[in-house]
Amino acid sequence: MNRRQMLAASTAAAATAAVGAPAFSQTPASQSSTGASMTAPTPPVAKKIPVIIEQLGRTRVDEYQWMKDDNWQAVLRDPTLIKADVKEHLTAENAYREAMMASTLPLQDEMFREMRGRIKEDDSSVPAKDGPWEYYTRFDAGAQHPLWCRRPVGQVEGEQVLLNGPAEAEGKAYWEAGDVGNSPDHTLFAYAEDSQGSEVHRILVKDLETGQLVGEPIESASANLTFSPDSQWIFWTNRDDNGRPDKIFRRLARGGDIALVYEEQDDGFFQGVGRTADDAFVVISIANQETSEARIIPAADPTGTPVVVEPRHTGRLYDLDHWGDRWVIRTNADDAIDFKIVEAPTASPAKANWTDLVAHTPGRFIESLDLTRDHIARQERADANTRIVVRDRQGAEHEIAVDEPAYALTLMGASEFDTTQSRYAYNSPSTPTSTYDYDLAARERTLRKVQEVPSGHDPAAYVVERLNAPASDGELVPVTVLRHRDTPVDGSAPVLLYGYGSYGIPMPASFSTNRLSLVDRGWIYAIAHIRGGSDKGWNWFLSARRFTKKNTFTDFIAAAEHLIDRDYASAGKIVAQGGSAGGLLMGAVTNMRPDLWGGVIGQVPFVDVINTMSDTSLPLTPPEWPEWGNPIEDAEAYDYMMSYSPYDQVTAQAYPPILATGGLSDPRVTYWEPEKWVARLRPATTSGKPVLLKINMEAGHGGASGRFDYLKEVAHDYAFAVWAIDEGWTRV
Repeated sequence: MNRRQMLAASTAAAATAAVGAPAFSQTPASQSSTGASMTAPTPPVAKKIPVIIEQLGRTRVDEYQWMKDDNWQAVLRDPTLIKADVKEHLTAENAYREAMMASTLPLQDEMFREMRGRIKEDDSSVPAKDGPWEYYTRFDAGAQHPLWCRRPVGQVEGEQVLLNGPAEAEGKAYWEAGDVGNSPDHTLFAYAEDSQGSEVHRILVKDLETGQLVGEPIESASANLTFSPDSQWIFWTNRDDNGRPDKIFRRLARGGDIALVYEEQDDGFFQGVGRTADDAFVVISIANQETSEARIIPAADPTGTPVVVEPRHTGRLYDLDHWGDRWVIRTNADDAIDFKIVEAPTASPAKANWTDLVAHTPGRFIESLDLTRDHIARQERADANTRIVVRDRQGAEHEIAVDEPAYALTLMGASEFDTTQSRYAYNSPSTPTSTYDYDLAARERTLRKVQEVPSGHDPAAYVVERLNAPASDGELVPVTVLRHRDTPVDGSAPVLLYGYGSYGIPMPASFSTNRLSLVDRGWIYAIAHIRGGSDKGWNWFLSARRFTKKNTFTDFIAAAEHLIDRDYASAGKIVAQGGSAGGLLMGAVTNMRPDLWGGVIGQVPFVDVINTMSDTSLPLTPPEWPEWGNPIEDAEAYDYMMSYSPYDQVTAQAYPPILATGGLSDPRVTYWEPEKWVARLRPATTSGKPVLLKINMEAGHGGASGRFDYLKEVAHDYAFAVWAIDEGWTRV
């Protein structure tokens, strides 16, 4: 669970060419909606109330600390409680941005219609067999939210709607379901709902025979729940008043007294709860960025005390699953930087009894495992691509791989334990997603679904390339490039360069229908697989954290320079985009090399690094000290973080056009981070180019919850990119 992990695009989103418009069509961003010249709007001027902060013998001044609501914990749960002066300033910023970008409204609308036209509105997932039922989600045409459904195996009739998303969301500005699941005996269904975007969930349990809710709603929960293997109990993760997951609770699934199962005493660790693949145990997972611990509860004793598998040891990570007669454990123990797989007896799973099952191979990062009765499927990552390897109980292995320069192969796994059927998905930047069922024993695959693009899509119309950009220290940074086959490679095309680079989260070379609204207009879309992610293995992550974090930023700059050197781009015609921890990247590279960018989009950007990492009341600060360092106790960490903290490193220089976005209910990157960043940037820039802020007053970290409302946000950001490159702002 990571503070600033970007949320995945909706599974319903699809792909490709513009609706009713030829490739490279362009709505001029320079025209206002009326076609008339307008007087430039006046930007808000944030009041300055200097606060002197002394820390570890160092002094800093924060003139915009007032933007942080002292009652922020309550605001997360009820955004209407925001203090008046903050609301007034955010409202003024939103109005200024809307006025500045008024000329882009036709382009935003056109892009939105294109994006929506690429989505199959009555889409559905491939059903997953579980016992006598097949479970799936589907959308009704025009609906913003899905229906969670099931039907008897092998039948097309007899659908039962388990959760009606459109009905639940009706009348709400925001609604989203987090974890959902049926009980193992298929009589109950539980779901965690978030009605404000704060990630504070309410869990409800439904009797599937009567359709009625049972028991009292469970309040103040994370989006994490599981039933006990005997279906009698429900376990969940609690959120405390500061939004942290601090306890695991249990109660009878149909209602009853709540019992504390486990309480974590260290604010620096997250918790979660789930079941093993074979339903033999309930597992409590406890971890931060570099250390983990698991506690297990046997299925035969669901109210028993959790037992520690292997005590936590700083720097050692492990996660485990049960394979019928033994434990299978993925771990970095014994200097297995890119992880190995070990096994251990059911009765004695401690490290002393671990024996290697799949040895460590440097540069081959084992990302995940999926267990069925006779097979282990694992997903591995190397050189910014993935492969799937299947192993049987006798140790024989075979591989599922793809021969393309850049692609995403994703192990979706099996929905049952006693089966030979697993599932995986394949796509690439130019190729829509294909979903396959795979017989692990027979080594045969069955195509179950190809992502449909109603407006039409020809993969052959696009070119996907993989470049390797030399970093400042000689490392090669993979860069995935997507362009239309007619787009020239002569430096004339505008480029959107996307990056993230934190927490070991890789950026897959995957398919997105939304990007085509730029690519079909002659843009080049590029992904920089920079250090800080695990794109080239776990060491790719380890080499850009704490005191090597700046490698993330210099890698991104190297990617941009390589695109320029290879004539894919030219300086000043690249729009940089990143969100969450990728927003930190945006802030850092904007300070370091403002000359490279024609525009910068920082989505929910983590930019106030020192202040955030010094505030122990914030939900996710202590767990992230292993990632960034602890500036409260470590002077060296303070100095290093201060040297790149985007908010603190704003100086008088010629900044490009900048768009910062945020959500009022965001518990990961609080709204005041982009607000403060913009307030400090605007008077500092010497270029005269706009600095804009967009705060969603009704959402959190992931933006709008509805699948079409989300597209409007994407269209807005892409229209800003076009507006920035075309210098539409000079004609406002």
